[in-house]
Amino acid sequence: MEKELDGLGYLPLRIILSKLSPSDIIKVSCANKRLRGSASDDSLWAQICYQELQLSTPQDDHGNPLPCFMLAYQLWREAFSMYPWPLVKRVKRCWDKLKKWFNNNFPEAEATLRRGASESDIEQLQTLLKVKLPLPTRLLYRFHDGQELPDKMNPKTASSSWLGIIGGYSFYQNSVNVYLLPLHQVIAKTRYVIRYLGFSSRSKCIIVASSFASSRKLFFLNCTNGQLFVGTRKPLTDNEMIPCVPNTLIRSVHDLYGEEQQDAMLLWLEEHGRRLENGIIKVCKEGDDRSINLFPEVPPLCVTTVTNGVQVRASAVFVPEFSDLLDEAEKFMFAYSIRMSLLPEGCVINGMTFGSCQLNRRHWIIRADKEVVSSVDDEAVIGKFPLLHPGEGEFVYQSCSPLPSPSGSVEGHFTFVPGRLADPRGGPFKVQVARFPLEMPDYVF
Repeated sequence: MEKELDGLGYLPLRIILSKLSPSDIIKVSCANKRLRGSASDDSLWAQICYQELQLSTPQDDHGNPLPCFMLAYQLWREAFSMYPWPLVKRVKRCWDKLKKWFNNNFPEAEATLRRGASESDIEQLQTLLKVKLPLPTRLLYRFHDGQELPDKMNPKTASSSWLGIIGGYSFYQNSVNVYLLPLHQVIAKTRYVIRYLGFSSRSKCIIVASSFASSRKLFFLNCTNGQLFVGTRKPLTDNEMIPCVPNTLIRSVHDLYGEEQQDAMLLWLEEHGRRLENGIIKVCKEGDDRSINLFPEVPPLCVTTVTNGVQVRASAVFVPEFSDLLDEAEKFMFAYSIRMSLLPEGCVINGMTFGSCQLNRRHWIIRADKEVVSSVDDEAVIGKFPLLHPGEGEFVYQSCSPLPSPSGSVEGHFTFVPGRLADPRGGPFKVQVARFPLEMPDYVF
């Protein structure tokens, strides 16, 4: 075999080597000087680094530049030698996808990602909290130790309260924006809820993500089984939490030799990346602040209807932190977002065009499963009578509705008048709002 390879020209030998695994290339390089030279060709290792790690320039796992790809691959393998290599590649792909999206759409949030944690940082957390982190979560923190958190005491950094990479929503006076916590905050917050809020240390749960807006929202990772939970309206002493990922997908969370190790944290962040990449959720601007808005933007979760030139978009999100699984009437809380605008052609009624129209009343039918649980017929929306003009930005408002079941819907219509309420140019007309779902999702954010 050695003689056959040694007798090949450069190009055939290069092609053969490119088909081998990195470990087999290393073995071939030990055969003789010529094969060692061919196996050390940096273009070969550039291909390997790109295929396995998506590296286009030679660098180590902290992003430091290196002189060649062969050294880069060697250092990556050494840095993560205690982990299954397929899992390392998967976790890197997860972070790469998220960072690519943030770089293109929300760079100020990407800038909050911290340098990866060290093994000693992770060991310190495990010792202090008496837990053993699932392998995928350990790796996630090796790449990025959560986010730099906003300084809520400093008014100059108030806008950074909306840079959570998980995102959130607002309705009435409630605002949520979720950050991935760095390890030192995981320790501090977990100790706090155990010491002062009566949370049981025996649960082996740690707080890994939290909202830094006006409403509290906490995500707990169960280090034993790898599931991620979110708290409800109940006190933490009640241990009422909702799983964030389907249990059937979690496996081999502590098994170094298992196949496809995946805990809820990895699955959760991968799903978050998919939703961002597919435009299901987007960055929205409110005032001077930008943030990831968890209200869906695409069908079937977001519906769009146009009536007489008035466009209405509507979607909803499950709100676990205001749900109460023991309350028969308000087990599941949903917030919904309504976005209305007047298309550039204006308000068109029976062939006549008007340059504005104004909302007067709203009518909602809210169902739990297929049963009507609420019917609303009232004036205004959140106390306002929005006046729409062609081509202007959307008027957006949020509201909420509790349901006794995890599945339901909202539909209805708004009553508008052409012109203004104070100076109507015609009779009132109905603007339909198509039925949109209130559904507790498989993945809870």
